[in-house]
Amino acid sequence: MIDLHTHSLLSDGELLPSELVRRAEAIGYKAIAITDHSDASNLDFVVERIIKVCSELKGSGIPVIPGVELTHIPPQQIERMVRKARALGARLVVAHGETIVEPVSPGTNRAAIHAGIDILAHPGLISEEDAGLAAEKSVYLELSARKGHSLSNGHVAKVSKKFGVNMVLNTDSHAPSDLINDEMAMKIIVGAGLTEDDFRRITKNAEEILQKVMGYGL
Repeated sequence: MIDLHTHSLLSDGELLPSELVRRAEAIGYKAIAITDHSDASNLDFVVERIIKVCSELKGSGIPVIPGVELTHIPPQQIERMVRKARALGARLVVAHGETIVEPVSPGTNRAAIHAGIDILAHPGLISEEDAGLAAEKSVYLELSARKGHSLSNGHVAKVSKKFGVNMVLNTDSHAPSDLINDEMAMKIIVGAGLTEDDFRRITKNAEEILQKVMGYGL
């Protein structure tokens, strides 16, 4: 499992980053990104602290990617916040998409894709137009293992296949019990109406993101 969307107690997760990474490693993870929730109030602090701990964890058994999840940002501000996150050193920029279980501002999906994020998390009932834009912009759409967000996985999978959008599977972990192994990851993919071949492609997509943002593969 390569998990590119997790949270520590730097936002609303339960674990220190070090414990989050260790628990992931212990169940067989190959790599993990720490992407705590951020907006204009805490972006500087969160990115700085995540970068620091990821540097300290270089000696751990798995690669740890310093990232951020831009969350409930007004659509008109997303592009500026993406630029700022990258300037601060975030290697992976995830945007909190229009999940069906939270009141995310309409237009967030499209604004985030236009801004050139890496992954659009739990994009809910994403429109075909926005899915096509994601394919054009090489933005990955997330299938989510998280309760609630996962309810629209089937729709995300369907439009992604239709428009040739690359997908990734992430846990959006906030607690130890949210982390999953490869067996559960496969079940989630198949449950979204996809195949074992799709699972292998989705795993490869995560490896490609790791190569892109960190400069090396597994």
